[in-house]
This record gives sequence, C-alpha cells and structure tokens, in this order.
Amino acid sequence: MQPPRLKNDCFALPPGVDWTPVDDALGHLREALQPVTEVSTVALAGAAGLFLAEDAIARRAHPPAANSAVDGYGFAHAATGQGVQILPLVEGRAAAGAPFTGAVLAGMAIRILTGAILPEGVDTVVLEEDVTAEDGRIAFHGGLKPGANARKAGEDIHEGAVAVPAGHRLRAQELGLLASVGVGEVVAHRALRVGVLSTGDEVVDVSGAAATGQIFDANRPMLLSLLAEMGCVPVDLGHARDDAAALSAQLDAGAAQVDVILTSGGASAGDEDHVSALLSETGSMGLWRIAVKPGRPLAMGMWRGVPVFGLPGNPVAAFVCTLVFGAPAFRLLAGGRWRVPSGVMVPAAFSKNKKPGRREYLRARLVDGAAAVFASEGSGRISGLSWAEGLVELPDGAVDVGQGDPVRYIAFSDFTL
Repeated sequence: MQPPRLKNDCFALPPGVDWTPVDDALGHLREALQPVTEVSTVALAGAAGLFLAEDAIARRAHPPAANSAVDGYGFAHAATGQGVQILPLVEGRAAAGAPFTGAVLAGMAIRILTGAILPEGVDTVVLEEDVTAEDGRIAFHGGLKPGANARKAGEDIHEGAVAVPAGHRLRAQELGLLASVGVGEVVAHRALRVGVLSTGDEVVDVSGAAATGQIFDANRPMLLSLLAEMGCVPVDLGHARDDAAALSAQLDAGAAQVDVILTSGGASAGDEDHVSALLSETGSMGLWRIAVKPGRPLAMGMWRGVPVFGLPGNPVAAFVCTLVFGAPAFRLLAGGRWRVPSGVMVPAAFSKNKKPGRREYLRARLVDGAAAVFASEGSGRISGLSWAEGLVELPDGAVDVGQGDPVRYIAFSDFTL
C-alpha cells in the first residue's frame, strides 16, 4: 500500500515570518509531515526496527492459562486455615509443558513446578522452601493469601487486546511480547531510506587529496553513520559540485532511490547556494531561519515528490540540526508518532551568561552526574562532537547558568527513531 505524497507546499512558512523559534519549527514539521513509506505484511523475524501501520492484536492471552509462578505445592485455598497445615499429596505432578490431567480434591495438594498450568481444584501455591514433605504429605504454615504464587490467565494481555499499537517502533521487547501472544506477522511501514548528498567545490572526499582552499568532506560519513544509529537506512548519494545542472541531476538520481534527502551546504541565499535556488525553482522552497545555535539556515523543500532537508555546511551545525529537527521528522515519515526527547535535568558543571534570541545547544557530557560542556562553543570545532555524549539545551530567552544550577541534558542516544 502506498501512502499519500507530501504536498509540494508543506514546508511553506506563514507570510512575514523571519526568525523561527525552535518550537515553532518543530510544530510546523509535525503538522506538515506524514508517513511516506509503503506498508506491507512482514514476518515477525524481519520486523525489528519497523513502525507498525496497524495495531497488533493478541491472538491468545498471556499467560494462556492460570499457572504457577514458583516451584512448590498447589492446593485449594478455601480448604486451608491458620496455623500448621498438613495435606496429603496426590500422585503425580504438574510441570511446564506436562500438565496434570486430573483434579486435585479440596484438602489435598500436588507437586507443581514453575510455569505449570494449575490443575483443576488448585488456586494457590506454597513455595517448596516453606514446606516439609515426607510420607506422601506436606506440612506448612497457613495464612497465605488466596492465589498466592499463582498467575491468572490473561493477567498480562487478554486475547483480542491491542498488544502493540500502530505507530510504535518494534524493538526486541515488542518482538518478544508479540511472539508470546501468537502474533507471527505484522502490518508495518518499510524502513525509511535517507540519502546524504554533500555539496560545494571546496569539499573533497577523504579518500583523495585536498588542494589549497579545499576541505575533506566530514559531513557525509558523519551523517550516514548518524542516520544508521537513529534507525534509518542510510544511502550515500555522493558529492555535488557548485553547479546547478550537476546538482539537479544528482537530486534526480537520489529521489529515485530514497524517501528523504539530506544535503549539507548550499542551504542559504548566497551566490553558490544552489540547493536553495533549485528548491525555489520547484516552488517548494522554505528557507527557514531558525533561532538556534549552532545552525540557523535550513532549506526545506520537495524534489520529485521527495522531501529535502538542506542542512548547514558546518559539521557541528549539520549534526545538531539533524538531531533536533531531523530525528522527530524522520520518525513521522517512517510511520511513527511524533516524539522529541525530553532529556533529564542535571546540575551544571559550568557557568554561562546566555543572551536572549536563540535556543542554544552545547556539546556536553556527564561527569559525576553533572553536565560539563566542551571548552569552546565554536561551531567549527568538530572535535567537540567526538568529546561530547549529548547536548545541554538552553532556552530561547536570556539565562544565567551557575555551577550546580539545573540544566536540561539530552543524551545523543535519545535522538533515535
């Protein structure tokens, strides 16, 4: 099944908008985007990482029958009382996969193992450590609650209930849950394919040599790896020179094989910013000046029906913008529900006087439970990304952060689909 295409003007901002706050930009993405990947029936074994397109319904209850939670002895609680209880044992036992087929009369007990279905007449189990057994009888102290050490049928999930809802990403936990209730296949979205295209005459592949005035392409290997960590299928679309025709051809080739295109560089409004110029020609261009540091310019548009996220060329800004804006957008495009990481509040291991006007993301890591930030805020210091394990998010307004003040810390691992 093919989902509907995105509208060509989905990235258009309201007239008169200049600087866009981060929350407004995220809100616009949430309203504009929808799943773009096909839906099919997938065997459970191949469904890891996919988003459900339909609710997964339990085919049987879990557990399917009342069973013992421990190794011990089962009996009818109503036939016991307080004080020392002595009950004769029936012959045989109940084990997981080998249920006892008879009935246990009131006032008698049966040997039962963990996971075994409770035989007819049994509703309570006493731990074997609390029992003395000899000569076909057991003795234990009464006072157990009715149903002690026993699991009810369907106490986890009932047959016909929603085991995992649509829009949920299937992790190892969900696969185990679905298998336990007899779901062997699911209706899910195909994994999102995201292409990465670097631009600029000054950029060369690291496998070659860099002449004077040229730099090695850090963005493409970085973003391809980041997309894989997020849960996308990364596709290398190569490098495009500062030539509109060449860039147009590579965008055409990329649109034929991916669901989303990420470009780096050429996203502003300069003479060589061909990404934004080409998207303007399609009538789908939305040049978002986002009040964020690092970052600011994001060129958003459509190319041959495929959404294009034009990232800044600066590696630090490209990385942060992919996390902050790309991760929640990709989640929606892949069939998931909108989610932005909330982070955790931790003490600051730094001081900073922040001016109003832009939301700031500082490269950070936790040291003894407090957020330490990289020594330099320079967006050209890519080594800070390697040093960091997450970001400290500072609000849009002015703020004075002192040592020990609470700040929001978001681990890189939280920016996943």
